[in-house]
Amino acid sequence: MTDAPSFDTIKLEVADNVATINLNRPDRLNSMPPAMADDIRTALDYLPVLGARSLLITGEGRGFCSGADLAGDRSGSAVGGGANSRKALRNHYNPMLLALANLDIPVVVAVNGPAAGVGCSFGLSGDFTIAGKSAYFLQAFVNIGLVPDGGSSWLLPRLIGLPRATQMMMLGEKIGAEQAAEWGLIYKCVEDADLMTEARALAARLAKGPTVSLGTMRKVLRDGLSQSYSETLDAEAKGQFIAGNSADAMEGILAFQQKRKTEFQGK
Repeated sequence: MTDAPSFDTIKLEVADNVATINLNRPDRLNSMPPAMADDIRTALDYLPVLGARSLLITGEGRGFCSGADLAGDRSGSAVGGGANSRKALRNHYNPMLLALANLDIPVVVAVNGPAAGVGCSFGLSGDFTIAGKSAYFLQAFVNIGLVPDGGSSWLLPRLIGLPRATQMMMLGEKIGAEQAAEWGLIYKCVEDADLMTEARALAARLAKGPTVSLGTMRKVLRDGLSQSYSETLDAEAKGQFIAGNSADAMEGILAFQQKRKTEFQGK
C-alpha cells in the first residue's frame, strides 16, 4: 500500500481504513491560505490508493479553522481584494470543496473551537459534523464587508432554512455548538474531552460499513438537494443497480439469510 504523503499545512494519516486530515497551522487557529486548500485537495486524491473507507477531518490545537488567511500564508501570498478573492475561490477553495463533496466515502468532521468564514462551511461539508461544547460556527464575512463563500449560501439554507441562514450571514453572530445541534446544523454536540473519541468511533464504524453503498448513498443524497422528485427516483434506481452488484451487498444478503453478523469488505 502507498505511504501517506507529507504536506506543509496539514497532516494525513490512515489507520484501519480511516483517513484523518488534521489542519496543521495551530499558531494561526488553522486559518486556511490557498496552499492549505491545495494540500487538502491533493490529500483527497490519495485516499483510494491508501485504502481509506472513511475520512475524519479536524484541526490541531485549540481551533478548527478560523477562516481564510487574510494576512497571508507562509509563502507571503494573501487573500484579499475582489480580484484576488475571486481567483483564490475559483482556483483553490472551490475545487477542494467540490472534491470533498464528490468523495465516494463518508466524511466525519470533528470541530474543536472556532469554525469561522470558509472554516464554517468547510466544517459543515461532511456527512456528520460533531462539535465540542466550546466550538462555535461563525459566518464572519459581513463583519469585514464581504459576502459568504465556501458554498455556505447553498449549504446553510438547506441545513437550517432561509431565516436562520440569513441570521447567520447578515448578523455575523457566533452560533455555539449546542445551539447548532438544536438547529440541526450539525449531527451532535459533545463534551470537549469526548470529541475525538466520539468522532473516531463514528469514522471507524463507517469504515467497516458497505463502502459502495455508502458512497452511492452520499451522491444520491447530495444530488437530490437540487433535483426533481422524478430525477431522484431515477438516481435511486441507478444507485441500487450499482450497490446491488457489489460484493458487500451479496455479503449482506448471505449474512441475513444465515442470521449472522455482516463482514463488509468495502467492495
